[in-house]
Amino acid sequence: MTIPDSLIVTRLRAAGCVFAEDEARLLMSAARTPAELDAMVGQRAAGLPLEQVVGWAEFCGLRITVAPGVFVPRRRTEFLVSQAALLLRGERSPPDPPCSFSRGDPSPRTPLGRDPSPRTPLGPPRKGLARPGAVIVDLCCGAGAIGAALAAAVDRAEVHAADIDPAAVRCARQNLPGGHVYQGDLYAPLPAGLRGRVAVLAANVPYVPSEQIGFLPPEARAHEPRAALDGGPDGLDVLRRVAAGAAGWLAPGGHLLSEISDRQIPQAEAALAVGGLAARVVSSADLNATVVIGRRLA
Repeated sequence: MTIPDSLIVTRLRAAGCVFAEDEARLLMSAARTPAELDAMVGQRAAGLPLEQVVGWAEFCGLRITVAPGVFVPRRRTEFLVSQAALLLRGERSPPDPPCSFSRGDPSPRTPLGRDPSPRTPLGPPRKGLARPGAVIVDLCCGAGAIGAALAAAVDRAEVHAADIDPAAVRCARQNLPGGHVYQGDLYAPLPAGLRGRVAVLAANVPYVPSEQIGFLPPEARAHEPRAALDGGPDGLDVLRRVAAGAAGWLAPGGHLLSEISDRQIPQAEAALAVGGLAARVVSSADLNATVVIGRRLA
């Protein structure tokens, strides 16, 4: 590339990019021509999320395709994946799992979705440990990152994913070539034959309270769908809808997992209990990662 590295870094830093040097290297490796590089730097400097500029995000050791206007998978959501993998192999999580990952987290992200953390993020859970052939549903799937990570971890997994956003569904179909991806509202597009068969229902629903959307980073507010961020007055409107219908789709002993904030724990547990699920919460205090888990009783 003929554009000097220092000029790119200067442009990115002037635009407020915290990790300008790292981002410059990623943009230079992704661009095929100087003109494309200049355009990509311009997009990033204008506030487009880096993942949408280069077309992918790193998640559980995978490259997840993302497009402009699609919710960017957060690294903190790898924590949810790790919990799902534990459940699929019949284990419970340790009290303070060593992984970091939150949807709508207002802290700055390092390039390609990395959250600042003193710990090394998880790679994909090891294939072969989880129960083979499990039925997994990635609801509110966005680009399908959770489904793709679990598909990589579970032999012969039957993965289904759904989202209401057509742009997200297009990305998810690229990231889940062996899965089944549907467009529609929550459970509505899922095949009726899945009822009572789902081992893990991962629903990474929007959970930012409406009045807090304005405090999110500009790149999230301006370039990701509000429907993927805004969870209503207390952030739990969508989770309540998911919890109300989950028992009808879960197999006996199956689990619903959803990411929340620690301030939402009592209300989230209550929502799962109303849906007939036995609720518990796993979290890591030092990493600010919280997942509510509901189990369908036999």
